[in-house]
Amino acid sequence: MLKTDQQPRIHTMKAVRLHQFDKDLKRSNLVEIDDVPEPTVRKQDDVIVRIGGAGLCRTDLHIIKGNWNSKVGRPLPYILGHENAGWVHDVGDGVKHVKPGDPVIVHPLITDGTCPECRRGEDMYCPNGRFPGITHDGGFAEFFPTKQRAVIKLPPELEPKDVAPYADGGLTAYRAARKAAETMKPGMSVVILGFGGLGHIAAQVLRNLCAAQIIIVDTSEQALDLARECGFTNCLPGGNAAAETVRQLCTSGVDAVMDFAGEKETPEQCMSMLRKGGTYYVVGYGGIVSVPSIDLIFDELNVVGTLVGNYTELCELMILAAREEVKLTTTTYRLDQVNEAIHDLIAGQLTGRAVLVP
Repeated sequence: MLKTDQQPRIHTMKAVRLHQFDKDLKRSNLVEIDDVPEPTVRKQDDVIVRIGGAGLCRTDLHIIKGNWNSKVGRPLPYILGHENAGWVHDVGDGVKHVKPGDPVIVHPLITDGTCPECRRGEDMYCPNGRFPGITHDGGFAEFFPTKQRAVIKLPPELEPKDVAPYADGGLTAYRAARKAAETMKPGMSVVILGFGGLGHIAAQVLRNLCAAQIIIVDTSEQALDLARECGFTNCLPGGNAAAETVRQLCTSGVDAVMDFAGEKETPEQCMSMLRKGGTYYVVGYGGIVSVPSIDLIFDELNVVGTLVGNYTELCELMILAAREEVKLTTTTYRLDQVNEAIHDLIAGQLTGRAVLVP
């Protein structure tokens, strides 16, 4: 028993924290490696995960630039990292479906489970949800606290560092592809614009879920080479001429476009690729979708926004990954190489997704 004047020992861990926004992303050290207290179990449904891999994505760049500050108003400093996987380290007394040592991937939201949205299975709509790495401390650290509702036990074929980016980026891509696949019939066609970290996942998911013709469009020859390596044969260069090239390949346009860029002129380009009755799926963001209402009516066009997927969809994605029907291309960095990884992402030097490994 501790004496009254003796304080319990506080264990610390290494964590990546954002101390200052940088709208131009020019500083060499955009984030810092700090010693912070390890998370501990406090409630019955708590799960502490020892991080095996944490994905870095463009949302992290937007956070560092301060783009999310008006949405969440999170005080600095805090720990980034919203794509997390690892091994269960400790659990509360009420946790039954995982135990210490189990490999897990973590759904990016912590939700209450009792609201109408959660009961419908749409976790990401939870009005009381927390988004670690954005609204609360995330997983760019050695340990990460979450809840039992958020963890999914991994099949034995999967390693945490190999699947971490599926937790948000991959899940977002899966939800978008799943929506599109529900309407895509044999003989129909769909464009994947942007074969980067999300696009290369969505294209593989779509290939597994429907029989539509898949066309890859990207301004990067490196990305098009990756698409060909993944078995896609219709690979077209992006840019101002892309829409006309697509319309020549598919008379009158395509039935759907999935936009993983969403910036600059891509929304306008995507809309011009569609045939009558077509659907524009907006996944990437940063630009403005502006469509004359008469065009929406005359051509019966649809514009669909798509958010990160729900818990069940992440379970489905893990099944496809375990069967190797969807493969993730990653580049790994040590936790202390986080600034190098961020600048590689800024410079467009990554193939696939970056993963930080403590």
